[in-house]
Amino acid sequence: MKRRIAIWENGHGTPDDFYAPLLCEALGLTSAELGMNQLSGHDSALLQTDYPASLEAAIGNVGQLWQADLNEYEPLLQSEPSEPAWHEASLRWLVAPDPAPPDRQRADGVRVGLADVDVIKSTSGMFAQLDDRFGGGHARHAVIHYLSREVVPLLNGRYKEPVGQALFATVAEATLLAGWMSYDACHHGLAQRYFLQALRFAQDGKDRRLAGSILSAMSHQATFLGHYTPAATLARAARMGISGVATPTLMAQFHAMEARALARTGDRRACEQALAEATKALESRNSGDEPEWITYFDEAELAAEAAHCFRDVNSARQAVAYAENAMSGSHVRSDFFATMVLADAHLRAREPEEACRVALEALDLGEQLKSGRCVSYLSEFRRGLVRFGDTRAVRDLQEQAAEHRLWIAATPAVDAQPRLYNSALG
Repeated sequence: MKRRIAIWENGHGTPDDFYAPLLCEALGLTSAELGMNQLSGHDSALLQTDYPASLEAAIGNVGQLWQADLNEYEPLLQSEPSEPAWHEASLRWLVAPDPAPPDRQRADGVRVGLADVDVIKSTSGMFAQLDDRFGGGHARHAVIHYLSREVVPLLNGRYKEPVGQALFATVAEATLLAGWMSYDACHHGLAQRYFLQALRFAQDGKDRRLAGSILSAMSHQATFLGHYTPAATLARAARMGISGVATPTLMAQFHAMEARALARTGDRRACEQALAEATKALESRNSGDEPEWITYFDEAELAAEAAHCFRDVNSARQAVAYAENAMSGSHVRSDFFATMVLADAHLRAREPEEACRVALEALDLGEQLKSGRCVSYLSEFRRGLVRFGDTRAVRDLQEQAAEHRLWIAATPAVDAQPRLYNSALG
């Protein structure tokens, strides 16, 4: 914010319709007194985490969120997620009545057709590939810029029911991607808000499968942040909410998300039961019947989820076995996570030499990744590594890893919490 004010003071541009009202309020002056055009007021609901009560609310909310994100509005970027919002969203979606037909035959606004929807889908697919290869921090701003500049006018355009339904389902998928990328960049409150808007768009797009996947994403984030009970509840709500239209792969993913949460609570029996259900579901899948966006979830992905689970219940040998089968060879970030779980599992099995060797492989694999979550995985490993002191293996890893960007990025977190996770190593 200080940098932006300095730019405005030097005569380069003026505050936009997001920051101008904040500046007026802070200085106690009107926009006219500051020499600015009259601008729309800042919506105080921006930082709220309510599930959108209507489609119109979701359209307004997501437009504001995208604009605030582009403007690097710090209270939003640094916000924390709300646990009650996860509960409310899952319940509101589960009991929601059928939405009104998405038919907006207004006099103003651009005319929207299925060709426009296809453009959004294709563009989002391109960004999803970049996210998978380079991490959420690489092209996140480009995604938000595209959605803000190109998609908002379409949401406020003119369309009949079939087009509107396709538009909202596609925008839900694009907004889910924005949520995943924000989550990967560790903007957790912002990511939760994107997930909430995506869920509402999926509801109005009548895509219950996608809505279930959005709840699964929320579950994934909740587990990562230590909210294990809500995470398990979200996974169960996803499974329950699509029971009539479920596919085997989706059910497998939802069971796996529940298992991840249960593992963190220490409930090994329930975790293993959920993993067994996930395996059973995946074995019955027919790829031709699955939504395109879930086809990535295969045996390697399930093995990675199982590796996380057995690591978290301190079954190091099982974690190693699953992690060794979790490398897909086609999803860079997922392979990085699986490799780091393998390294961590070797640490917990008291095999520091092998752990260091695998960690170096992960660093080479993730050299192009810009991902806060990847840094978090590495920080967790480095905290566990402290237990093994100044051994030859540790020194060699530190020397070879010194120039790796992820290793450097993980250093402050390690210094801040040097003894975290030591108890898990025995």
